[in-house]
Amino acid sequence: MKAARRWPAIPYEAWSATCDTLHGHTQVLGKLAAGLAPPEPQLQHAALRLTARGWETLPLPVPDGSGAVVVALDLHAHQAAVEHSDGRRRAVALDRPVGHVTREVLAALTEMVGPVPFDPRPQETPWSVPLDEDDEHSTYDHDQVSAYFTAATRAAAVLAELRAPYRGRATPVNAWWGSFDLAVSLFSGRPADPGSSEFIRRNAMDAQEVAVGWWPGDRRYPKAAFYAYAHPAPPGYGSAALEPSGARWEPALGEYVLDWDDVVVADDPHRAALAFTRSAVRHSCAACDWDPALFASLEGRPPPISRD
Repeated sequence: MKAARRWPAIPYEAWSATCDTLHGHTQVLGKLAAGLAPPEPQLQHAALRLTARGWETLPLPVPDGSGAVVVALDLHAHQAAVEHSDGRRRAVALDRPVGHVTREVLAALTEMVGPVPFDPRPQETPWSVPLDEDDEHSTYDHDQVSAYFTAATRAAAVLAELRAPYRGRATPVNAWWGSFDLAVSLFSGRPADPGSSEFIRRNAMDAQEVAVGWWPGDRRYPKAAFYAYAHPAPPGYGSAALEPSGARWEPALGEYVLDWDDVVVADDPHRAALAFTRSAVRHSCAACDWDPALFASLEGRPPPISRD
């Protein structure tokens, strides 16, 4: 495999402690976005973005009316950066406990714009210690974070290419701080029953969708992997054979997965991962009786841009 195409291995067992700390740091950004951004359908206002330097909020309006702030995790400099639209900037080192970083980020924001709404309770994590009190999650290995970020950037490029030509409503490639994954959702335009009154499900799962994403591994599934699912999924949804050969249905997750280990050894990892995402969406659209034109648009029919 050419060096330029080599994708990093990120064995979860080797970096799980750093993974949890980084996950905790992303929660701080997500909580700020959830508290400051105008609410959007499917909780899109709370989503973060993966950029060339790491995880970032969108510009967030601030309570004092002075403009907007962006809070970022710069995974090259290994700093949390708080930046105001007027040019003010504060940086906080990330290689310390989550509680220390949280308190310093909040202090920097308070200094810039006054108090901001912030719920310190972590979400969708196996731990419950408030973020501003969390001194347990303190492992932060720079090399492991860099390998993760390289892998995440490769995965995001696959998801971006998948969604680019879609003619229906679709999300950007979101960086989700609760589940610590990257994902794009494609919508059919039909409503759906969330299936639960729990806050996240009733707000995020009220429309028919196909979700495709990537995570770096967690305690539930300790492997990095691409995944895909349909909501709501019809009976027999998990019986399809997807591309490439390593793709499979994971009953415990209720999702199709393609392990990162199978992707990185492929002759062309990007092409292998893209084949998985496209075959998962193709199957999902057919199984869920979507308008055939929606999937056809994902394959460039009609092309997204006329070049005549």
